[in-house]
Amino acid sequence: MTKIGQKRTIPKKGIPKQSKKKISTLKRKVWGQFTKYIRYRDNLKATGSIWYGECFTCGEPKEFHQLDAGHFVPKHNSNLFSEHGVHAQCRRCNRMLSGSQLAYRRHLVELYGEEETNRLEFENKETKKFTVEELDGLYAHYFAEVKRLEMSR
Repeated sequence: MTKIGQKRTIPKKGIPKQSKKKISTLKRKVWGQFTKYIRYRDNLKATGSIWYGECFTCGEPKEFHQLDAGHFVPKHNSNLFSEHGVHAQCRRCNRMLSGSQLAYRRHLVELYGEEETNRLEFENKETKKFTVEELDGLYAHYFAEVKRLEMSR
């Protein structure tokens, strides 16, 4: 309790819980748009339709809802929204085969080259902390991209 006229000091313990909660909520919202964008993008590239595509690692044709947005390396904040490091994968490759890392890497090298693939591997080791502003910007960007791809179908 403070006396009248005495300033109350607030302990500095990092980000308040409310902000952490807001950031995790925003990350989930961005992820919802990002995963839709990745699957639309890859489906359009593979089949010309946003509703059907192919698994990036095994090549099996799948419907939109049967595909995940699979990460090349285990997902961390630093590569969570990496457009070169995330591609449409069937659930078997992404979940049961832990991303089919060897096939994934081989396809990345074919698509982007060895240098970019190495950069993606290094990116996974970096630390990234998102701000509310960054996440708001990412959400707006991927929301617009999803709408653009939906209109192109």
